Amino acid sequence: MSESAHVQPVPDPGPLPARPAPGHKGTFGTVLVVGGCDMAQARSVMVGAPALTANAALRSGCGLVKLAVPDSVVRPCLALAPCATAVSLPQTSSGSPAPSASADAIDRAVGAAGVSAMAVGPGWGVAYEQQQILIRLLADDTVPIVVDADGLSNLAAIQDFVPDIRAPLVITPHPGEYRRLAQSLSLEVEYAADDHSRLACAVALAQRLGCLVVLKGARTVVSDGLRSWVSEYSSPILATAGTGDVLTGIVASLAAQYFKAHWGSVAPQERAGRDLFDLAVWGIRIHAQAAQCWSDAHDGADCGLLASDLVDLIPMAMTRLGCRDVPD
Repeated sequence: MSESAHVQPVPDPGPLPARPAPGHKGTFGTVLVVGGCDMAQARSVMVGAPALTANAALRSGCGLVKLAVPDSVVRPCLALAPCATAVSLPQTSSGSPAPSASADAIDRAVGAAGVSAMAVGPGWGVAYEQQQILIRLLADDTVPIVVDADGLSNLAAIQDFVPDIRAPLVITPHPGEYRRLAQSLSLEVEYAADDHSRLACAVALAQRLGCLVVLKGARTVVSDGLRSWVSEYSSPILATAGTGDVLTGIVASLAAQYFKAHWGSVAPQERAGRDLFDLAVWGIRIHAQAAQCWSDAHDGADCGLLASDLVDLIPMAMTRLGCRDVPD
């Protein structure tokens, strides 16, 4: 392990703030999910991923979710996530989102809807147009952003993107996405499956980008370059399509509800909030516990889980973990 990977592990985070009894949907934050695609040239239509992210965000406690998806997939996305609303993004002749018009539509939605966190990338497709939108989103420091899936592939395709990052940022790469990002950034830390290597990879990437890295896999690693946390959970049950989209929704939802940045020496906890590190740790714990709930209900099965099953078990997982303070 490189010297930069010698960071101090941290304990599990304390409980999240209690949900106030008089709260309403506006109290608990709004998540904007940017994703979905209908790209004729690539013969690619993806609607399930953003819907899973949206449903996971709602199951995790945020008050509202908006889907920012291409116009041609608004209806199927809402059919899969009927409790969300949608922002229709204009498309080019190829089906890709029109970069400038789409970015403007997203900006308007963030302002008008009081968006408090974004999830970018589920089922988005990889193309120049998405890369242009992504750079514009990352340059805005208004709300925290969780970038996953095709968002990460688009990021890796952009040259010299690091100076454009101003948003409070969480990225959630799996090993293949880490490799693409590492190559793009000329990181010399090679990925291997052991804990030692995975920690070094997460730390190096976090330090290079100045963001929070959630390196997914058995014993998921969280690092902001200074602090690190490694999950104890290691099971093949989550090795199925869509579970990463669910994790993205959970983390974005927790950010929408609880994120507060440090104010100099004033920590987020002193203002009844949490930083992104703690929220990512909670997201991973909830995600793993939901999988364990499913396994317990299926005689210890380690396969057969659907990502949609995982979404429905999020509230039970949060209750099992006792993740929130008891209200006064």
